[in-house]
Formats: sequence, structure tokens, C-alpha cells
Amino acid sequence: VSTAIEVDTHAIIREALERGKTVAVPRCVDGTRDMDFFVIRSLHELEKGSFGVMEPNPETCEKLPDYQRGLCIVPALAFDKEGFRLGYGKGYYDRFLSLFKGETLGLCYADCFSEKPLPHGKYDKRVSLVITENTILTTE
Repeated sequence: VSTAIEVDTHAIIREALERGKTVAVPRCVDGTRDMDFFVIRSLHELEKGSFGVMEPNPETCEKLPDYQRGLCIVPALAFDKEGFRLGYGKGYYDRFLSLFKGETLGLCYADCFSEKPLPHGKYDKRVSLVITENTILTTE
């Protein structure tokens, strides 16, 4: 679920729900750098969680047991043309993406897209596709 400085994903979530898609949203696991994903049926099932990000309530939402396929929309401050991202420095998504086998999509504003490579290390994972308001870039 996007934050105020990211491309708004609320319409994407609403459209997916209206089309009967399974929508799973991450929740940071306290005391770790891991995330669990929970199925939501409405944006009203979200509450302010870690780092002020909207997260599913684990008491009312079902934990997704298998998220090895599907599409993951990956947040970032910026993406480069190789699909690497400048994240928020905690490593949550890199840990998740190292195990995820589905498709990955980065959304960012054109002003946050870098033609030059962003700094990245051996544990950083790139997304397969980056979309801005001006371009769609396949990175693999």
C-alpha cells in the first residue's frame, strides 16, 4: 500500500478487488526484518502499522500461506534502468524478493527514475518491470 510520497496504489488495489483477484498486503513482523502477507477484501481492513505504512490487521485478515507466484508491486524511492531500487534501508523487500518466484513490478514517478545505475549490493534484488507515467521498461 503506497505512502504519500509514492505512486498511489489504492486504485490498483480497488480494481483488483473488483475483478475478484486475491490481494495480499504485507505486514512487518515485529522484531525482525521479515514481512507476512495477509489477504484483504477492502482497503478498510488496513490500519497504520510499522513506519506509518498502512498494513492489514492480522486479527481480521487471513494470512496468505503461499505467495510464491503472482505479482508483487515493489515500493521504492527510485528505480534505475536495470530494475534496481533505492529503498528505505531496512531490507524487508530484498529479503522477501530473494524467495519470491512471481513477477515483480516497480512503480515510480519519472522524476524518480534514474538512467544511471543506483547503488546496490549482492543481496539487492531487481524488479522485472518498471513503470512510470512516461515509460514501461522490461529489465530482464
